Amino acid sequence: MAINLKLWLLWVEGKTVPTTNRSHSQESMDNLVIAGKTYTSRLLVGTGKYKDFNETRMAIEASGAEIITVAIRRTNIGQNANEPNLLDVLPPSRYTLLPNTAGCYTVDDAVRTLRLARELLDGHSLVKLEVLGDPRTLYPNMVETLKAAEILIKEDFQVMVYTSDDPIIAKQLEEMGCVAVMPLASLIGSGMGILNPWNLQIIIDNAKIPVLVDAGVGTASDATIAMELGCDGVLMNTAIAAATNPVLMASAMKKAVESGREAFLAGRMPKKLYSASPSSPVDGVIAPASDAATRKAAQ
Repeated sequence: MAINLKLWLLWVEGKTVPTTNRSHSQESMDNLVIAGKTYTSRLLVGTGKYKDFNETRMAIEASGAEIITVAIRRTNIGQNANEPNLLDVLPPSRYTLLPNTAGCYTVDDAVRTLRLARELLDGHSLVKLEVLGDPRTLYPNMVETLKAAEILIKEDFQVMVYTSDDPIIAKQLEEMGCVAVMPLASLIGSGMGILNPWNLQIIIDNAKIPVLVDAGVGTASDATIAMELGCDGVLMNTAIAAATNPVLMASAMKKAVESGREAFLAGRMPKKLYSASPSSPVDGVIAPASDAATRKAAQ
């Protein structure tokens, strides 16, 4: 992502302060672009596991997220006319909906689910593909995922894909035409954080499309670490919904993603093993009493 260096330097000098609630039409320094659309927030949030739609709405608002995921097999967005509709509290006019295939274990189930989503959402093409391997770990089945991605891309879906942290697979998904790759940090819902930052770094370094950590984030520091590594964004659900105070945690995650991104852009100092460097200047410092006494005795 190219940075508007002039605006960045003005911000550092305190002459302008970018905010996170700007409209897409306003100029900004560092936006997330997925499938040609620009977003100011790099936090994507799921809509499941909250106690009710009202808590869902409050948490999403506190997160500042603009892209929200919807499990088509589990959430009513119009399939059931007599049930509460998520779109009544999170309207598509305000958010970019990201239908996903949570709960799908085969190519056929995943493809059918996203075709249904496109019908329900009037031709909506941006989707999140996940084909799971087993119900205990929810680890992605990459053989089935590759097959499903190929079918969906041929049908003009814009596919953001949940994947393992295998750099080779991630590159294959990019070359097939996926618009973003979303490697797991650890197992879905585990809250274990980033267990293999090295593979994640390889994926980031080799990718020409957005890389977003998906699954395993447990608290704000996990999101910050992902962003400091250079991820383009973070998607989470359980870390917010399962918190004691989901709305407060959503706010914390917003700040964590923003601070991690700023730290990445700023560039951290190099690590130096056994090479301490004092924070204050050493030239012109008053000599210790022992050194002064030694010099006086030598005169």
